Amino acid sequence: MSLRRRNRKRREGAKAAIDMNSLIDLTFLLLVVFIVTLPTLEQSVHIVLPVGKTESQNDEKKKNYSVSIDKDGKLFLGEEPVTQEILKERLTAAVTENPEVNVLIRGDVGADYGDVYAVVKVAKEANVKHLGLVSKEH
Repeated sequence: MSLRRRNRKRREGAKAAIDMNSLIDLTFLLLVVFIVTLPTLEQSVHIVLPVGKTESQNDEKKKNYSVSIDKDGKLFLGEEPVTQEILKERLTAAVTENPEVNVLIRGDVGADYGDVYAVVKVAKEANVKHLGLVSKEH
């Protein structure tokens, strides 16, 4: 070896290298896991929403109550199973606390129209001013 090479090695010292491939793989794996699991965390009551074009309106001041109707006609307020009477009591209390409350009805595509109408009627009896039907965008 020449004298120059020996001197250059002494000056530069040892070089540390980190293999970034495994870190990049891990990052993409976590990203995919979060993308797949996030929609299931939103609502755990399994219903199939009808497809339609909707306008998105986000108002931070208003509280949203989600009423789900599964294909068997069972009602859920959030994730809690409720009856029409309990739903009316809870919505009346929510409207008393905040008159600008939003009620979003998530009806399964296989749910009976009468069940959805009954929930709309209960919401109107509870004096809900802002009522919406949730659908998937196509």
